[in-house]
Amino acid sequence: MGMMFTLLPFFNIIFLESYDGGNALNINEMYQILNEKIDKKQLQVNAPMDEHTSFRTGGPAALLVEPKDQLELSYTLQQMEQQKISHIVIGNGSNLLFSDEGYGGVVIKIGTSFQSIRKENNRIHAGAGALLSAVAREAAKGALAGFEFAAGIPGSVGGAVYMNAGAYGGEMVQVLESVIVMKKDGSDIVKKTKGELDLTYRHSNLKDSGEILLEATFILQPGERSVIEARIKELNGRRVEKQPLSYPSAGSFFKRPEGNFAGKLIEDAGLRGLSCGGACVSSLHAGFIINKGSATTKDILDLMEIVRATVYEKSNVLLEPEVRIIGVNQEQ
Repeated sequence: MGMMFTLLPFFNIIFLESYDGGNALNINEMYQILNEKIDKKQLQVNAPMDEHTSFRTGGPAALLVEPKDQLELSYTLQQMEQQKISHIVIGNGSNLLFSDEGYGGVVIKIGTSFQSIRKENNRIHAGAGALLSAVAREAAKGALAGFEFAAGIPGSVGGAVYMNAGAYGGEMVQVLESVIVMKKDGSDIVKKTKGELDLTYRHSNLKDSGEILLEATFILQPGERSVIEARIKELNGRRVEKQPLSYPSAGSFFKRPEGNFAGKLIEDAGLRGLSCGGACVSSLHAGFIINKGSATTKDILDLMEIVRATVYEKSNVLLEPEVRIIGVNQEQ
């Protein structure tokens, strides 16, 4: 690569998610238990996670489950708890990286069955699986303003609230009113106000509680439909012009450092266009790491380490990834 850099000790850490449970049953037994109440069409053994993430990388999950309703989700979570099976809940997969070795537990996908969107006065009620672009369209159709910033974010409502997603000066915390969540063991469903979620920059306490978002209510402001649609068109145009939308990615890869911008720091460090295997720092927007078509998750993680180390050496700023990295190991 023609570049020398020093890896500091903390750059050797792989940011893996940890989960309770130890896969006491094998996956075939878990499949049979779930199949008692869930159709086999919604169960997939050795599910390739490159088909369920926007980065288009990652090895197989031992078992993928896509519940069709809250009852099936509750049943699945109860079985995970009772059988001590490691698991993760995902949505559109737009902010996830699964390791090339895959994931040895169960992936529970909140998908098309949770995509309901309905308008009620100046509120939009949206299921966790609803795409943000669809919510923005419904808001515009109903002449409700305030959600335009999220129209081009490539994710679903559940993931967006989970990480308080944002763009162009807007964040979920600005428009969210309340949520309905399921306890992590599937035992109960409760309603929570925005204030109970501890929404800060790219953070909510849903990660700590393990609760699964089922529905979010957004409170918006009456506006003029043509103005709202024009704003969405403007922001989407800026995205097309400035972001590498034709390549698989997870959007902005790094969190915004306080008082600075990750993309600018990466560009100032001379890393725009840097490649590692099939992964590349976008030449269009240095804050994006993209899959040029043949990248592995290892390529992306290796490039992440180079970027973080080089930016730290040049600017003394430690970049923190926004992307959640899921590994086959259960170690932090």
